[in-house]
Amino acid sequence: MLYIMYRIGYFLAMSLSTKSAYGVACAMADLWCLVSCADRKAVKYNLQKITGLKDQRQLNRMTRQVFRNFAKYLVDFFRFSKIDGNYIKRFVKVEGIDNLDEALSKGKGVVLLSAHIGNWELGALVVSSLRQPVMAVVLTHGDKRINDFFTRQRMAGKVKPIEIGISLRSCYEALKNNGLVALLGDRDFSGNGFYIDFFGSPALVPKGPAVFSARLDAEIVPTFMVREKDDTFRLIFEPRLKKISTFEEDGRVKGIMKEYISVIESYVKMYPTQWYMFKREWTQ
Repeated sequence: MLYIMYRIGYFLAMSLSTKSAYGVACAMADLWCLVSCADRKAVKYNLQKITGLKDQRQLNRMTRQVFRNFAKYLVDFFRFSKIDGNYIKRFVKVEGIDNLDEALSKGKGVVLLSAHIGNWELGALVVSSLRQPVMAVVLTHGDKRINDFFTRQRMAGKVKPIEIGISLRSCYEALKNNGLVALLGDRDFSGNGFYIDFFGSPALVPKGPAVFSARLDAEIVPTFMVREKDDTFRLIFEPRLKKISTFEEDGRVKGIMKEYISVIESYVKMYPTQWYMFKREWTQ
């Protein structure tokens, strides 16, 4: 059923204008928010945690906006084959690309660290267009048809997807060749991360970006693609993270993780309705 819904969404996104496709997507998102009690409660719980708000009406409005923004994210993802240099010039403002160039100049490879914020998939496409192809570590879908569909979309955007579980060697090779590897750092799906304080409470955070940096001396550049009110985007490259000096690897890894979860936290604070987390982030 989910595969059929993705195919319908793809057809509509490719057939309609962007504005019309957004309109249909937002209507569907409102329905999803209404009928999916578990997802709605999780989003509302996360929003209350990160904003500290008690006003239930305001939290309900923000919750609905999360669903709508995610629906727009899917429209953009479905339309990857339509996105070219002209689109990027018209709709994407790039900030801090000197930070990426400085990191690449070190010759150690660069981890583009992002989160489930805004449109990270579109961000990888834009980076691939502006500099060099990006290798992105992605979650494997249980349905092979969905997995293949998402792979085709990413490849259409010049992004090479590498599935979690088989990604380690490919990422090492890419970084050793001064390549770009994109990873999300706000939720661990492998169960192998570390608990790091996130908005004042422990959250299981993926350690992959920190491990690559600690073992290969790769640079980490926090990178975020956020949506503006007029549905244009800002692609922001933050300064590369500072290196952690300690002889013990776990200490370096945890120190780097604390650095990047702090940056992610600042973006979640600024864009709470663009943080697409449909499960409770905090389980302890």
